[in-house]
Amino acid sequence: MKYLFVFVILLNLSCKSDKKAPVILEVHDFKGVAPYLELKGSKTYVVNFWATWCAPCVKELPHFEMLQAKYKDSVEVILVSLDFPHQYETKLKPFIQKHDLKSKVVVLDDPDMNSWIPKVNAQWDGAIPVTLIYNTSKRLFYSRTFTYQELETELKTFF
Repeated sequence: MKYLFVFVILLNLSCKSDKKAPVILEVHDFKGVAPYLELKGSKTYVVNFWATWCAPCVKELPHFEMLQAKYKDSVEVILVSLDFPHQYETKLKPFIQKHDLKSKVVVLDDPDMNSWIPKVNAQWDGAIPVTLIYNTSKRLFYSRTFTYQELETELKTFF
């Protein structure tokens, strides 16, 4: 009986952990990211291009997370990271884990920016953050940062 008690205590302690699941990154060149810019379905898609080294990007990320949580049945947020490959382990993964990002995060690792930037939007000058919001009937590109209220107001024009 004494051993059973010790076993139950040890089992209970081993099950309680503050560690989060490891972050598994989905890394693509532009061909792999392109399908996220053309998804077909009943949802409205919000695609944000960002990086951990971009202060305005980091500032607005919580707004996308709030949007995803509030409109989870009708909206899908996709965060396209432009972080540098040598910083995936040291910056990007810890950032995703620390901020407990729930939206889908994909990494765009394609050095041929002059080729793929105009494919995202002909007016894009390459600066981030930028956001693409689209559904089956409407598509808009925003080269700016958002407050939550501004983002939600823009999103509502798609419904």
